[in-house]
Amino acid sequence: QVQLVESGGGLAQAGGSLRLSCAASGRTFSYAMGWFRQAPGKEREFVAAISWSGGNTYYADSVNGRFTISRDNAKKTVYLQMNSLKPEDTAVYYCAAGTSNDYSSLKIERGYDYWGQGTQVTVSS
Repeated sequence: QVQLVESGGGLAQAGGSLRLSCAASGRTFSYAMGWFRQAPGKEREFVAAISWSGGNTYYADSVNGRFTISRDNAKKTVYLQMNSLKPEDTAVYYCAAGTSNDYSSLKIERGYDYWGQGTQVTVSS
């Protein structure tokens, strides 16, 4: 069993930056990790994912080049550095943990076994 707790959300201006953190509890952190987001009235969508080792990262086209996912396995924490924020990045951001390292699994919700409660990110224009 893994519990995930996100933090770091808040209000930012367009062009600004935020860094989200997701701390995991449990005996092991041997999971691939992902970030998803859900804007009001929209379905939850994939943002970024990172393999267990950190050697492979994947991004949605909408954030590629602006967001960076990373992890510190010693701290059981995954991060999402968000730069050049846009109003359309406004959403609740969720982190998730899964056992597969395949991109085909990591880009969809059912590829994950555990989810955090989410953190709100609001970007003003």
